[in-house]
Amino acid sequence: MTDEFPIRVEQRGSVAVWTIDRADRMNTLTRSTVLALGQLAREAATNDSIRAIVITGAGDKAFCAGADLKERQRMTDDDVRERLDLYRSELEPVDRSPKPVVAAINGVAFGGGLELALCCDLRVAAAHVELALPETSIGVIPGAGGTQRLPRIVGEARAKEMILLARRLGAPEALAWGLVNRVTPVGANVVEDSVEWIRPIAEGAPVAQSAALDAVDRALDVSLEEGLLFEKGSYERTLPTVDRREALAAFVEKRKPRFQGR
Repeated sequence: MTDEFPIRVEQRGSVAVWTIDRADRMNTLTRSTVLALGQLAREAATNDSIRAIVITGAGDKAFCAGADLKERQRMTDDDVRERLDLYRSELEPVDRSPKPVVAAINGVAFGGGLELALCCDLRVAAAHVELALPETSIGVIPGAGGTQRLPRIVGEARAKEMILLARRLGAPEALAWGLVNRVTPVGANVVEDSVEWIRPIAEGAPVAQSAALDAVDRALDVSLEEGLLFEKGSYERTLPTVDRREALAAFVEKRKPRFQGR
């Protein structure tokens, strides 16, 4: 990790783990951090050795506390506008990654930090975390997709409650609301728990998983009729694959399939 590339990268089998490595600044989102996320997501999209991605923060205090307010104090209005455009261009590859992306939320996820987690397909939270979009309490609104992605996950009424009241949720309530998919048991490491929990993804059929992600994401944007047509096309992607034939053979032979991503 360097100041220019503030994300620590490792690979655990077929799972890439990206750690925002700015614990001294609560893993806040600087310009270089946002650019690094976009770069890594674009590279991972065509890296056959990666079947899933886990994003986390260094330490146990913060997953990501949002914008770096020290950096923000030096920014003009036009600088802020440029940053909002950067959020969209560089977080979009995370949101639309053909590889499943999991947020391993190891500490607070506030503002842009929660918005980053919302870009992920799945969210796992340590038991002590808090999640919030507090922007209205400081005179702005969520600017990295929070007003759009949060309602799609928790529903309109709960999203408005979180945003308008700057409401903080603990891990149990976030799980009950559907904001996170899993809470890591107390005393366990959230990254290790996440990697183990997504083992079915890491050992699964990559073409089928990518096609399924496409179909589910499309459901949010189109009518049911259009979505069903898109689902049919996504299914078609899986029909000629080696993995599909391998799964059928494994069933007949009563063994675990060995998927190759072909």
